[in-house]
Amino acid sequence: MIKLDGAISPANTLFVLLCFEGPDVYSTAGGLGTRVSELSEALATQGYTTHLIYIGDPYKPAIEHRLDGRLILKRWSQWVSKYYPNGVYDGEEQKLYDYNESVPYHIFSDIVRPAASEGKTVVILGEDWHTAEVMCRTSDLLHWFGLRQKVLMLWNLNSLMSLNRIDWGRLNFVTTLCTVSKYMKHKMWELSVNPLVIPNGIPTRHLNPVDPQAVERLRAIARRGDPDRFFLFKIGRFDPDKRWIMAIEAVARLKDAGHPVTLFVRGGIEPHGADVFRHAYNRGLQIQDVVAQRPNLEQCLDAIEQAGPADIYNLRFFLPEEFVRTTYAAADATLANSGHEPFGLVALEVMAAQGIAVTGSTGEDYAVSFENAIVTETDDPDEIVGYLLYLRRHPEKQEQMRQASQVTARQFLWDRVIDNMVGKLEFLARKQNIVLSPSSMMDVETESHMHEQVAQEVRVPSKSAGYNA
Repeated sequence: MIKLDGAISPANTLFVLLCFEGPDVYSTAGGLGTRVSELSEALATQGYTTHLIYIGDPYKPAIEHRLDGRLILKRWSQWVSKYYPNGVYDGEEQKLYDYNESVPYHIFSDIVRPAASEGKTVVILGEDWHTAEVMCRTSDLLHWFGLRQKVLMLWNLNSLMSLNRIDWGRLNFVTTLCTVSKYMKHKMWELSVNPLVIPNGIPTRHLNPVDPQAVERLRAIARRGDPDRFFLFKIGRFDPDKRWIMAIEAVARLKDAGHPVTLFVRGGIEPHGADVFRHAYNRGLQIQDVVAQRPNLEQCLDAIEQAGPADIYNLRFFLPEEFVRTTYAAADATLANSGHEPFGLVALEVMAAQGIAVTGSTGEDYAVSFENAIVTETDDPDEIVGYLLYLRRHPEKQEQMRQASQVTARQFLWDRVIDNMVGKLEFLARKQNIVLSPSSMMDVETESHMHEQVAQEVRVPSKSAGYNA
């Protein structure tokens, strides 16, 4: 492969990802933790040295090296987290203060300065509102020491939470703003900013074939001896934006019309769950709770089979990935019919398993109705009912959609997303007059008085940095 000057490569570029969430169980509260874990791993797999700085488990090593040392996990604010054992957002404000105060100095002294001395470019990517302030402070610090022009700084928006806490003028000035879909780009226009779009991704393992025997067994369990019984699945937080009530009402209307349904649901602990099950009960749907203790795929199937007949099976246990992917493939459709979805990762995972996703029409840029998914454009439950009955009448369309859905998912593998991101980074490097070449060295001040000044002014407290004394 011919390498051209000006191309970003592992030889001349390293990455720093900033995020509250991360790969630890303590650090994962939703899709954000999954995103940064998979993105950082994909970057390191491609050969890039990648630092992931996040609020980590206080009882795990402060620094952990993976993938032959290319992926460096840095569990920040561990000394704070010891006082807040209930996960990443327990003690949120205290952790945020410590993160903002200490991370910029660590990035400058331990990452950017050494990289610049080796002629390497550093890409810093911050995720969501928690990192907005730290990105600004890091930019200011690098500017003070004459290194800001050597660093590409991007800040990515995944959700609309706490946007009022961001100084948009300052953040837009010191970073390149990004988001995950055209829908979110248009939402950000309302804030008088115009971000670049870099989509989310999925890991390659999501394209692995699903066990066909497990698929057939699950279908048999769900249909309870009735081959015409619809088998549907819905997974996600109990949030009104996910349109749970719309999904439940669609199930009830199908049943009322003489089309029995089995619906598997996996929600969270959010209060809206009570509204969802109340509506199901009031519509005459039979609900069966299913419990298990950290089961594998076979144990999941056994637990559901033994639960007895019902319209809705409330899966009140941790769902292993193998079971989720099997359910995506086995179900007639997975209801990912959100009214607000920044990107729609669940629907893309359904497609990867050759399932049929019922999406909303917000951030799901990849979904084309009746080509690779079913796209709902209203909050009318009859829209779901009508589309499912259409597919029942046209089984050949179902198979076409299942094939097309995996083709779509393949376009959003993390390796493809990273190619997209690198293209944008090379554009930004040109705008910033950064010379990207393995053979050239960046001009960096190396006079001894600078190092003495840095040694005096830069002190990263061991507790704040998360390092165990």
